[in-house]
Amino acid sequence: MGLTSALFGGKLRIALVALVLVAAGVGGAYATGVIGAPSVDRVDNRFAGVNETATVIETDLYVSNPNPLSANLSGLEVDYGVEMNGIRMATGEKEGVAIGRGTSAVPLRTTLENERIPEWWVSHIQNGEHTDLVVDANVSSETLGQTFKAPEITRSIDTDLLSAFNSTETREIDADSPVVSDPVLYVNETGAEWGESTGERTALELTFVVHNPKPYPIVVSELGYDISMNDVDVGEGTTNSEYVISPQSTETIEATTYIQNDKLDEWWVSHLERDQTTDLRIDFYANLDAGGTTLRVPLDPLTYEKTFETDIFGNKAASAGNETATETTTPTETATETATTSTATATETSTDTATATTTTTTTTAATAETTTTTSDGGTTTTDDGLL
Repeated sequence: MGLTSALFGGKLRIALVALVLVAAGVGGAYATGVIGAPSVDRVDNRFAGVNETATVIETDLYVSNPNPLSANLSGLEVDYGVEMNGIRMATGEKEGVAIGRGTSAVPLRTTLENERIPEWWVSHIQNGEHTDLVVDANVSSETLGQTFKAPEITRSIDTDLLSAFNSTETREIDADSPVVSDPVLYVNETGAEWGESTGERTALELTFVVHNPKPYPIVVSELGYDISMNDVDVGEGTTNSEYVISPQSTETIEATTYIQNDKLDEWWVSHLERDQTTDLRIDFYANLDAGGTTLRVPLDPLTYEKTFETDIFGNKAASAGNETATETTTPTETATETATTSTATATETSTDTATATTTTTTTTAATAETTTTTSDGGTTTTDDGLL
């Protein structure tokens, strides 16, 4: 037994020494330039599914191995992150990756929690309907003790949801009632701009220049609104101010309407299910006191409709003809030492020049925050950072 133990102990020591020498040899070979460093050449992201609570993002990281042999190097770790306006949208990680010679695609799968969407929406509106998307990735080698950054990819996402509401087209408002002749009012001008955005709601500041053609005053006692996005009700309410429009005079009515941000995660689901397309619609009604009669009048000529599209990751082939998205790749040349993670037409159509395509229609009918990241074949990580 003493001889066996001595022999076994000797073999074990030899094996350990060999492993140390191999590791030292690999590290030395890298230091002298004999072994090349792996790098990330490209990162492709796509939406792969959505439900009422979560959005699946699939990612392919293309890792290049410049060496003639497979480069396990005790396993590579690949991680990446997606940010929008500085908000962490998704984080992915995969360990134990072995790559062969040349370029290999490393698949990752990430879950984005839809409850993060309102935070991004607020940042988008506060930033003038502009979003900066940043995708970055790293490859780390435990053996080499190095982290190698991929070229940073940036995209600009721009929308224009309200500008078409600004109009000097005169529209007739009909009460469609036997007690008053039509039109009961004229709306000569409309305008809209974003108001204050908070975590709870987003304000839209609207103005209406209204003319009273009647020989008696008309009181607008209430102005109601309903806002929907892809038929998802995201805001409704009434104004609190009362406006008296004197006979044959003009008055400017101001109204603040609100989008309830807690409805936006439901809207987000519909936006992705429709290939990143949304139909925005705002309907109005007014309660009028005219000649001693109170009337509830649908303001159909003021109905506002706008269709907009996004191409968040820049891979929507169907909308490529309308896209002029700005995408920038910034190379990183140095390795990081440690791993880190009057009149107007009745129907108006416009196409935004940016990453969003929009169509606007004005109706003129004269009738009354935890993200779970899952890596296939790798590890599961938790990130408390958005989409």
